[in-house]
Amino acid sequence: MLPYPPDGFTFRVGVTTLVDCGDAGWRNFKTFKEQVIDRSKTRVLSFLNIVGAGMSGGPFEQNIVDMDPKLAAMVARQYPQHIVGFKLAHYHGFDWTPTDRVLKAGELAGLPVIIDFGGSEPELPLKKLLLEKLRPGDIFTHAYAHVNGRTPIVDENGKVRDYVFEAQKKGIVFDVGHGGGSFLFEQAIPAG
Repeated sequence: MLPYPPDGFTFRVGVTTLVDCGDAGWRNFKTFKEQVIDRSKTRVLSFLNIVGAGMSGGPFEQNIVDMDPKLAAMVARQYPQHIVGFKLAHYHGFDWTPTDRVLKAGELAGLPVIIDFGGSEPELPLKKLLLEKLRPGDIFTHAYAHVNGRTPIVDENGKVRDYVFEAQKKGIVFDVGHGGGSFLFEQAIPAG
């Protein structure tokens, strides 16, 4: 979770609004609001993590029991001016349950989801995520990554997979969402 207000980074580069992607979950959003949102001049919106403990790392993010769509939707309804959707990230099991739970939270609250997909061995099918699970307006983040446990959107011949274009036509949003290790030009350039 962001331990401090973002103002020292945002205003100097002309950013007035940012969206936090899953640092806080339904258990600790109130603390995140008090410590970050309420102390910021920058407008801070949030994709609430489906994991109640938020993006706490390691085993916390693998805890399916803490992925409660009803409680997540309830917290989103309590803070509609701050919570704009739900986040699923860093889950490593070969299991659609976390995806289904974040989608259920989105359905209950009428909000989109953003998914950082991957890490499963064997891989969960990206095609199924994009064409069968996600809804129009939902977001696939770190789209230009090529990480273990996830099919890249650009194949070994440098071509964007056909189902990626189908998903885009369906209304799935592809987000760069890049961090230290989740962006490769070999994925971004052919997809551009």
